[in-house]
Amino acid sequence: MITTVATARRGLDADQLGHLRHIDAMSRLQDNDWSGMQGIGASQDDFGGYRFQLAYAAYALGLAHRHRLPNAPGVFAPTFRRLVGKILLPEVWMYWRDISRGGSVFNMHLTDSYTEQWDPVGRDNIMYSAYVQSMTLMYDVLFDDHRYAEQGSLTFDHWSCFWGGEPKTFAYDQNTLNDVIYWQMVRNGYIGVACEPNCVFQICNQPAIIGFRMHDLLTGGSRADEVVAGYQQAWTDLGRLDNAGHYAMMVSEDSREVRPNAGPFPWVDAWCGALMNTWNRDFVHEHHPRQIEALVRRATDGTVSVPLAPPRDMMGRCVVADTCDYGWVTAWASEMGDTETLQGLLAHADRYMSPTWHDGALSYPRNDTGTDADGHRTAIEPMTGNVLLGYSRLNLPDGLWGLYNEPFSPSHFAEPLLTDVADDVDVTRAWFDPNGGHLHLTVTRTGRAGDGVLGVRNAGKGPQVLVSGHELSTRSDHDLLSFVCPDDGPHDIVLVLGGAA
Repeated sequence: MITTVATARRGLDADQLGHLRHIDAMSRLQDNDWSGMQGIGASQDDFGGYRFQLAYAAYALGLAHRHRLPNAPGVFAPTFRRLVGKILLPEVWMYWRDISRGGSVFNMHLTDSYTEQWDPVGRDNIMYSAYVQSMTLMYDVLFDDHRYAEQGSLTFDHWSCFWGGEPKTFAYDQNTLNDVIYWQMVRNGYIGVACEPNCVFQICNQPAIIGFRMHDLLTGGSRADEVVAGYQQAWTDLGRLDNAGHYAMMVSEDSREVRPNAGPFPWVDAWCGALMNTWNRDFVHEHHPRQIEALVRRATDGTVSVPLAPPRDMMGRCVVADTCDYGWVTAWASEMGDTETLQGLLAHADRYMSPTWHDGALSYPRNDTGTDADGHRTAIEPMTGNVLLGYSRLNLPDGLWGLYNEPFSPSHFAEPLLTDVADDVDVTRAWFDPNGGHLHLTVTRTGRAGDGVLGVRNAGKGPQVLVSGHELSTRSDHDLLSFVCPDDGPHDIVLVLGGAA
């Protein structure tokens, strides 16, 4: 198993807890308050868009729950649900109305055949639809909660009294959305589904495959295996790697012309490698060492950085966009178990990228200044500072592979689970010892508003809750055993099944 007893027993360190708190704070922003999430690009066009920050924040929660706090779904599920709610907001997906009409350098010759599309998941747009699909199915797999399987639970809705005409409403659920994406894959001969029209990126189809796997875990199906087999054959014919050994960036649907990673751009290799590891681990690990050395700069003090990409010109204009190179290389190193690179990247970020603590939350604020006076990279995008550095600290080697290939067993959901966590309690350890019948928790009462109440399900009859050998008072309501976290802390709490220590 990827999640070892030792990993779960260690729980979270201060930085990991700080990142989780920041993701939680992002999830609690009022609708359409994107404070600290706006990047340098416009119109949600680039790789720092809200959809990516929300999706990978959710993936980070999934990794942390699966591998580090397996018996504390209550720490993660409410935040995960809020992130799903946000990714359904029109400000996240309205870019598709414009991008669906084409006009980019890669599809300009086909523009006359495209029309404005309002449904953000009905055709193409895998750079959004796959994240809604994979997030909701991952939620179901992690928390055994089927709310997004309910008809209309994923509804995309927009109406303005000022423009646009009649309301635009498109109702889906995790299963109908999965079907839509799957049949687009089949019709495209398994090369993948397009992001913007005519442009099929390898990267953007990896989340869809993760979603198919989550759906199969829930239904007993085999779509992920089918799609992987077809995708392998299609990209073997096309050429998954370019002539320089980097992942090919994309293929044009009409011409089947494959575009190489011409930079090479770090985000292409890193983003693709970090996600493709779920189903193609040997291949990704084989090519990682050579690929990454072309993309990073190693300093004599052990820090590692990703040089800024030179400006790109298209159609006579300079492209203004967040690439999120630094964050993706860090996430890739975490998935590969490339500890030296990972620690060097995090050390550079801590030294030169202004780590900031606020109310116990850790993030790295956006900075558009490329380097300091000594040439050290200081530029950082919201996607990297809000999400990807935290994702990388919460992950562990082959962590996404483990989420894909070694999900929670059915018996896990019968174990004692910390399902209810008050807002003023931090949980840094939660694991169950089946041999001793003990649920081990480490909790801290914070200064935030809350009543300190914790709730455990599946505790059975007559359990004891012990702190330093002293029994806490408990209350039982059906299957929920509740107790109040002691002040301050941290406190190591042991829940003893059957009441016998």
